[in-house]
Amino acid sequence: MTSPDTLQHITLHLARCAEFPEGSDRHGYSFRAPLDGRGHIDPLRWKETRRHCVVRRFWAGEADRRGQLIHKPGGAQGATWAFDYDASTTRDDEAGYRLGDHAFVPGEYVSIRDDAGAMHSFVVHQVEG
Repeated sequence: MTSPDTLQHITLHLARCAEFPEGSDRHGYSFRAPLDGRGHIDPLRWKETRRHCVVRRFWAGEADRRGQLIHKPGGAQGATWAFDYDASTTRDDEAGYRLGDHAFVPGEYVSIRDDAGAMHSFVVHQVEG
């Protein structure tokens, strides 16, 4: 059994975009996930620690949202990683674009579709653990 102490703490900041030409450290996500040696989310270890794989969405001017990192059927390679803020509905899920393919190492970019359907790019700011 994998210990929750082995999870990495990952922080994503909004990347450069039209609204924020320099990016923004006031818009992003902070979450815990098991990463393999290459920095990819490890789905087998996630199954063992899923209740500890929490997320906090921070967005300037809005209250923080807290939820879980989930792995649900559908999408590329048969499954999609997403952030879920309310287990009773899928309307609030924010899906990552091929998050299973991306290495979570500082300086790399990932994309997440918000619950309104807009895609945003984020830079991996920090990985600890």
